[in-house]
Amino acid sequence: MTGTDARRGTAAQGVRKAEAGAPAVWSRDFALFFVARAVARLGDTMLPVALAAGLLEHGYGAGAVGLAMASTAAAFAGLVVFGGVVADRFSTRRLMIGADLVRLGTQSLAAVLFFTGHVVLWQICAIGVANGVAGAVFQPGVASTVPRLAADIQGANGAIRIAESAAQLAGPAVAGVLVGLASPGGVFAAHATTYALSALCLLLLRLRPLPVTTRATRGSGLRAFRADLVDGWREFRSRAWLWGVIAVWCLYMIAVWGPTVPLVATEVVRHHGPGAYGLLNSALGAGTVVGGLLALRLRPRRMLRAGAISLFAFFGFPAAVGAGLGVPAMAAGAALAGAGMSFWGVMWATTVQTQVPPDVLNRIHAYDVAGSLAMMPVGQALAGPAAGALGADHVLLAAGAVSLAVAAILLAIPAVRDLVRADATAPAH
Repeated sequence: MTGTDARRGTAAQGVRKAEAGAPAVWSRDFALFFVARAVARLGDTMLPVALAAGLLEHGYGAGAVGLAMASTAAAFAGLVVFGGVVADRFSTRRLMIGADLVRLGTQSLAAVLFFTGHVVLWQICAIGVANGVAGAVFQPGVASTVPRLAADIQGANGAIRIAESAAQLAGPAVAGVLVGLASPGGVFAAHATTYALSALCLLLLRLRPLPVTTRATRGSGLRAFRADLVDGWREFRSRAWLWGVIAVWCLYMIAVWGPTVPLVATEVVRHHGPGAYGLLNSALGAGTVVGGLLALRLRPRRMLRAGAISLFAFFGFPAAVGAGLGVPAMAAGAALAGAGMSFWGVMWATTVQTQVPPDVLNRIHAYDVAGSLAMMPVGQALAGPAAGALGADHVLLAAGAVSLAVAAILLAIPAVRDLVRADATAPAH
């Protein structure tokens, strides 16, 4: 048996052990984690509204808003891999609680700054950097927490995806109401409260201990930390299905998702008004809920194959806008795109959580997140020049075509197409 096969066997054994000692999905502890993820996503989707309204109100322009958002994204993307190493060495629950408490403090400070009118851009960016660092510590632990809460990992991921999608639908609307009733400072205060609620839920969480063989026993110090980082990269590189998907996803972010988000916004608002753009976002969010519901029901033996097939549905979103179709057709395309992306997301998350051994799962998830997000800013940055040279409609049509090619490429990779779900390989009882 090769080393990779042995580690895959360890992962499958971990899945079977979890099934023997955990409820299928719903329990007191999973409900707490479910609420923690839902309220955190609600707050995160409120933040862009608060930043835009608050900075514009204090005389800053769109560039300042982008810089404030980019400060968080850059810190997160740059440090999440290191966060994965830390999460594999220490208690993920304590790290996640600590990250929430840090962000409770930073967003409370931001609320004070906006309430008092003392808004300086570098201070807002510094707060954004601190939030990004906290997020980089928090995010890797999410992947390893789900298998410790529920035996039905796919069902748990589907339920969490539905909650996050519903929160994403509600967040901007709640933020808009708060800006109107109070001020941008009120949105920051509400955002801080969501981190307090998340930290409280995680504090009350009772996680089953990891098997003794998966506990970190690698010593301490910079050399040990570097060894963990290298070991995580080795594990990542040894799985063709894993690095294959991430490599293809880089193309997806550059040529599909990166340009689609800003160009759809500009084209729809320019030709149909902000109300139509809000409708498309709602349709996209509703589609993600449907995709999560489908992921609760469908149990494909080859999860990544089924997920890749669902990605074909994304074509209709950029293509409908690029072709200049009416608002109903664009909304239908957005709903189908949301459903396909959501179903793929559950299939992918469940595959990673069940195929990767618990002792390296946080690091692998960190590499996954870093690789998935690394190319999105590139795609967003290229969207404007490409639209100027070719026309926004042509760029969106090209994004639709590339989305079909991406799904086809995933299906053409044997390691992705033929990977069998971990619980399907378990012996029958």
